[in-house]
This record gives sequence, C-alpha cells and structure tokens, in this order.
Amino acid sequence: MPARLNQLDVSTPVGIAARVTASARTTASRMSPDVEGWLDGKRRQPFESTIIPLDELTEPNGWRYAADTGNLEHHSGRFFSVEGLHVRTNHGHVREWWQPILVQRDIAILGIIAKEFDGVLHFLLQAKMEPGNADLVQLSPTVQATSSNYTQVHRGTRAPYVEYFTEPDRGRVLVDILQSEQGAWFHLKRNRNVVVEVTDDVPLHEDFCWLTLGQIGRLLQRRNVMNMDARTVLGCLPIAGPARGPDGEDAYEGAPPDSTEPDGLHTMTEILSWFTGRKSEYELSARLVPLNSVVGWRRDTEKISPEGSGNFSIVGVRVNARTREVHSWKQPLLAPHGLGLAGLVVRRIGGRLHALVRAEVLPGNRDTVELGPTVRFMMDDYAGTPAERRPEFLDHMLSARQGVLYDVVQSEEGGRFHYAETRYLVVEADDDFSLRVPPDFAWMTVEQLLALQRHSYYLSIEARTLLLCLNNL
Repeated sequence: MPARLNQLDVSTPVGIAARVTASARTTASRMSPDVEGWLDGKRRQPFESTIIPLDELTEPNGWRYAADTGNLEHHSGRFFSVEGLHVRTNHGHVREWWQPILVQRDIAILGIIAKEFDGVLHFLLQAKMEPGNADLVQLSPTVQATSSNYTQVHRGTRAPYVEYFTEPDRGRVLVDILQSEQGAWFHLKRNRNVVVEVTDDVPLHEDFCWLTLGQIGRLLQRRNVMNMDARTVLGCLPIAGPARGPDGEDAYEGAPPDSTEPDGLHTMTEILSWFTGRKSEYELSARLVPLNSVVGWRRDTEKISPEGSGNFSIVGVRVNARTREVHSWKQPLLAPHGLGLAGLVVRRIGGRLHALVRAEVLPGNRDTVELGPTVRFMMDDYAGTPAERRPEFLDHMLSARQGVLYDVVQSEEGGRFHYAETRYLVVEADDDFSLRVPPDFAWMTVEQLLALQRHSYYLSIEARTLLLCLNNL
C-alpha cells in the first residue's frame, strides 16, 4: 500500500514566504523552455475530445445508469458519479430547488514539486490534456490524480512523479491543505493541495517543465493557459503580499502572511467572528437523492438538461489522448451554459490593499459558507435577471472603465467540466466606494486572506484564483 501523504515531513520551512516572493519576482530562467512555443507544440498532438450522445457511455466496463436510482456511475464504483440533489435554504431569492450534482468521494492529489535552481524556487508543471479544456492542453500540477487514477483502477499506466506524494522522505512539505472545489457543481468535493520541495535530481519527462512563480504570473495574463488545479495549489503558497503594487512599487514589503495585527479595517478576530456569524445565520439542507427523482430536469439519449432555463447540462464525450495514462475512454462532463464571472473589488484603506469578499452559500460546500469573490454570476442569466435580483456590485464591476487590475478568462477543471470558462476580474475602487457593505460582505487585507487560505474550507476556488492573480500582478 502506498504511504499516506501525512507521513511526509510537515514542519514549517523557515523563510519560505521570502523565497516564494523572490520566485514571483523572477521572470526568466535558463531552466524553462519557450513556454508558449512549447505549449503550441503540445497542442498540435492528435488529441480528440468529441461530444457524443450520453447513452453511448453505457457499455460493458464503462458507465451505467443504476437500476434503482438512475444515477450515472462507473462500473467500478470509483471515479465519480452524477446524482441528484434536493436543496432547501433560508438564503437568497430561491429557497428550494433540485439539480444533478457531481459526487466524487476520492480525494485527489494536486501536487507540485518545487526545486531551487540558481538560488530561485522553480515549480514543475505538466502540459496536460483534459477532455473539457478549452484548447485541450493547459499547464497543470506535477500530479493531478484521484486515488482511482494513481491506484490504477483504470488499468492504465502510473502517473509520472506520483511517488513524490505517496512515499515518505521524498522531500520537504511547503504546503499540504485540503481545499474545496465548485460548491455549485460538486457535492462535498475536496482535494489535497500539496507542494513538496526536493533537493535531489528530478528526471524531466517530455511533457513537463520548470517555471518560476514570476513566469507563471505572466502566463496568468493569458487566456486558458494555467489550469484550475495549478492555480489552486500555487495560490496556497505563502507569499509576502503582492510582489508589486499597481504603480510598480513594493506593495507591503515584509508583512508576514499570517499577520493577525489590526493593520486592516478589521482584526482577524473580528473577521472570524463575522464568518462564524454568517455560518450560524444560514440554514442549508442539501440532500442527495436519486437522479431519476430530480424535479425540473429531463434525460434523453443525448444529455441530461433542465426543462426550462438552467446553468448547465450533463453531456458525454469520447476521448483519445496518447499522452494520458489511458489512451482512449468515454465519460460524462458537466457543461455550463455560457461564461461565468468571478469579480473582486479591491480598495486601499489606510494605505493597505483590501478585498471585498462575500460569505457564499452553495449546496456542495462542506460547512455551508465559504468566502467567495465580491461577485460570482453566470453571465447568460444577465438579460433575464431583473435589476433588483442581480448580485450586489455586479453592475459596478461590469461598468468599470478605470482601475481594472486583472481581466482574463480562465478555464475551470477540464476533467469534469466541458468548456467551463470564467472571466476573472479585479477592479480597484476609488476612495468614494463605501466602506459600509451588506451583511454578507467584509473587507479583508490581502495578508488576512493569505492567512485564511493556508487553512481548509475558508476561501472558495474562485477566490483562491483571484488572490493568486492579484499577488502576481
């Protein structure tokens, strides 16, 4: 049996925040290829990901609809399943609904190997094909695999480098945190976000490359290059605030990422009290039910889709990818209807950069509430949503013409979602933007958010991406 990750040395490395910050300021390296040209070459490989009727998934040793529930599941009982969810809550405009949801009980390893070259930390990333990726190939963690994958339930080859995360004494742990994924689409999903620093030589496979955090920061300015799993792991690294402020000057040199001093609008104690209050305020019953009992959805030979308006459908894909552990397979994917928006308002308060975050209630959250961005919204709903029912601050973000610090479309996880794209937007407000905000919102310094991100289930995956992008401007 492989050793568990918690057998690794988990002592806190001394000075890691300063070393990560130095890597964020290094934008060239002799260890790195021409990344854009290298990725273009990987994308020219003969990959295939084709939408097929959902009924074509059901075959021996493939997927099946369970006779008693109608749940769409793999014959092995592993990987993931599509089940039904019945939700009741006292939060928001809609208090009850039914929906399909992805259920994945395996805890995936999202692991990145770090190594120092020329005195600077580099991170080993993979050019990985996923069937739901826009452009198919994106940069992913060194290892991105569920236990079903790395124990080879699929009967394919072993994922490269997985032994660095399953065997003891391979390196020193810099990050090791359980984090959530999309609470609107996954039920209680969590992944192990791990960074392990090594000193020994690491053999370099052809689909992998070493990059500094500064090089990664530049790639975050490009659409659909850095995949969601790489963003969430890198976002957990301790960094001494943003490497540079918007004016190019040092933003807050020397501020420790775990600072609890009252340097912001609120102390950390006040923030935790507010967050606990939000959790106590809202009731959420999210009960798994048979997929064939879900109200307002229909299943035909092609897909599972809402009977009226809705944000997603369940579709099938056929995949061929010679670079993957299994070269061909079929699977279901959740296909969102249009582009999402994850927007963050930031403002300088007392000379320190604060972000306006929201206590977000989602049915798949493990503890009801996580800290999300200022706004999270499916843009296809905009025209049909009355102004009074649109999220607070949505129109402010969409109308911003000045102070836009970041505005790039990024993909969500291509192994479970089909062409799920989100516009990540960071807008800096001026001093006229009110500090008084509705009860579900709070101003937090970037350092306070970094401190919370080093613990499980505080920041949503969209908030973690926005914080990574903000720290690498």
